[in-house]
Amino acid sequence: MITATNIQKSYGELRVLKGVDIEIRQGEIVCIVGKSGAGKSTLLHILGTLDQADQGKVVFDGTDVSRLNVKDLAHFRNQRIGFIFQFHHLLPEFTALENVCIPAFIKGTLETQAKKRATELLDYLGLSERLGHKPTQLSGGEQQRVAVARSLMNQPAVVFADEPSGNLDSASSQELHQLIFQLRKDFGQTFLIVTHNMELAKMSDRTLEMKDGLL
Repeated sequence: MITATNIQKSYGELRVLKGVDIEIRQGEIVCIVGKSGAGKSTLLHILGTLDQADQGKVVFDGTDVSRLNVKDLAHFRNQRIGFIFQFHHLLPEFTALENVCIPAFIKGTLETQAKKRATELLDYLGLSERLGHKPTQLSGGEQQRVAVARSLMNQPAVVFADEPSGNLDSASSQELHQLIFQLRKDFGQTFLIVTHNMELAKMSDRTLEMKDGLL
């Protein structure tokens, strides 16, 4: 599904990635672990097309994403990739339902269709009673489940998760981990996860350790 070769990235004189090779297969749950500053999130952002490598190639289902212009890349990202971040990034002025609909609205999906799918996702995630609640009215675990629903809105090929349980308490963190594996079971969803949580890493199909910019 995703093949990245010789990924290199520097910020000034600081070499963050020093020639990373990685392959992600469809339906896998892959965790990347390592110390802070090792380059994990930088790699995730490059694979997710949020950042560009200085050198190397990322091929996503046969598409060399480095060859896409800005408009095509944004379209590709919206259609093919979902994101979950540590701090949710929900828009505070919108309800849970509206937050989940945003990727579909960007895609151009009709409002009725978008709301139908968003409602189905939130119901699947146990949030059917929270559709009209704004983020400040939700617990941390509920906010993260809304973020998960949003990441799945456009039926992405892969979900990239950057420390998805890093801001949750132990119980909510465990619920999120179980949810990730349930999504793989029910929908065949692929996940690439950056995490410090070794429990999640041990449950994954593969755990890759990043050291000094290399896997």
